[in-house]
Amino acid sequence: MTTVSDAAHEFLSHRRFAVAGVSRHPAGHGGNVVYQRLRSRGYTVFAVNPNAETVEGDPCYPSLAAIPGGVDVVVIATPPAAAESVARDAAALGITRIWMHRAFGGGSVSDAAADFCRRQGMTVIAGGCPLMFGPTADLGHRCMAWVGRLTGTVPRRV
Repeated sequence: MTTVSDAAHEFLSHRRFAVAGVSRHPAGHGGNVVYQRLRSRGYTVFAVNPNAETVEGDPCYPSLAAIPGGVDVVVIATPPAAAESVARDAAALGITRIWMHRAFGGGSVSDAAADFCRRQGMTVIAGGCPLMFGPTADLGHRCMAWVGRLTGTVPRRV
């Protein structure tokens, strides 16, 4: 098994991201924070929400398949019940890297979605946040990663 730090480094080495589950009402929504930070750090990032035409002032796509040119990786920031559907869409498109966002509480992690990804040979990080690692991290997120490793909301291995 790969350490979460190594998997996060590999995940963040890609440049085209989808964030599935961004909200039209961004206050307090983790997916929007991830979307904004990736964008501000120079990543090409696409918002995915079937109920929004724009998010954060940018075009929003109804599905992963609707993103022009596709993406390399997907951050899932949906409710857990929708995570498997997003993972299945990613697999159908040949996307092999998934991160199910979770800072505190349940987040977007779905055991069924994680199991599906693993059966498909996909790399799945089931918990934590991309903003806890590498070039997207800040002190607050690094502290949350430390606490998350202690409490189990950030996996130690992928």
